Amino acid sequence: MRGLCCAVVCAAATVSLSPPATSAANPEPRKGQALKERYSATRHGGIASAANSSITCRKPVGDAAPCSSAQKGGDGRNSDYEMFYSDVDRDPNTYNSTRAALRLPKNAKVSYARLYWGGNLRVGEVKPAKDNGRVLMAEPRGSYRAVKADTVRTHRRADGADAYQASANVTPLVRDSGPGTYTVAQLNVAMGKSRAGAWGGWTLVVAYENKNSPLRHLSVWDGFAASERNSGGLPVATRSMNFPAGAKGSVGVVGYDGDRGDGDGPFTVAANKRAGTPLSNTANPQNDTFNSTITDRGREVAGRVPAHSNTLGYDSDVFDAQQALRAGGNRLLFRFAPGDDDYLLGALYAQVDARR
Repeated sequence: MRGLCCAVVCAAATVSLSPPATSAANPEPRKGQALKERYSATRHGGIASAANSSITCRKPVGDAAPCSSAQKGGDGRNSDYEMFYSDVDRDPNTYNSTRAALRLPKNAKVSYARLYWGGNLRVGEVKPAKDNGRVLMAEPRGSYRAVKADTVRTHRRADGADAYQASANVTPLVRDSGPGTYTVAQLNVAMGKSRAGAWGGWTLVVAYENKNSPLRHLSVWDGFAASERNSGGLPVATRSMNFPAGAKGSVGVVGYDGDRGDGDGPFTVAANKRAGTPLSNTANPQNDTFNSTITDRGREVAGRVPAHSNTLGYDSDVFDAQQALRAGGNRLLFRFAPGDDDYLLGALYAQVDARR
């Protein structure tokens, strides 16, 4: 059984929390925040991640498919189900907990690690926003430590969703602990059934050094931006970063409330003002990028507990970007086009071969 301890992983900075919800009435819509660069380096190394959702379906409502069918990858949206917490740690002091494996190359040294978590506070129950900025995190074979956010972002929608994303620098913990299975618990997320649906999860993003890896540009951006059908889309531009023709690279995204089958606009990347190249694969089609998956280049990521194929509202996906980089360049523009599905973009990270 995992114990609870109060060691703080990182020093807490000023945290902006939305006021506690006191009534079930729909909140006023509030715009999210555009993504800004959080970390950037050029070195021999790469970026790895580990992620899982924190809530899943308990039973269908109306004509929705059985819960087990959705969890195995079938169609299903969080608003179609009574949703309940995933709790795998057998600790009576936690009400939600999930695990995921972080994989790093041999002899890799962690340069920077950041934990992102978030969810919807207003479903069948209403959770207080004061708890957004804290989770419990356990390193491989370790006990829980309290992680306090240095950044909290919020967004309210007309459909009743009261969403947030928080994040914290966890570099010392991950550097000392290394690869293995991490557990995140007590993520502030509401259960139940509503038109907006219940959703939430976490992603650990880790930049590392490794002398055997290619020389790469490594970048992480975060914020809390809403992609809505009547918007002009979400652009994210990089700083100058020279990369040669034939460069290889990958791009990771963290998103919230992307429903499978609802259809969102393409996610593209353009080098040096060229036409954008859609980033998609068999798991994340071009017209349904944010579709409740945790994947790496089209394959489900192993090492998660639970390992639901349809997370019902949480996306943490890595895409191969080689096609977009083939002509070389010195700048990239990522664009998330609007579609029928309204989702929230929390983080973006990229590794791109550097020009020697």
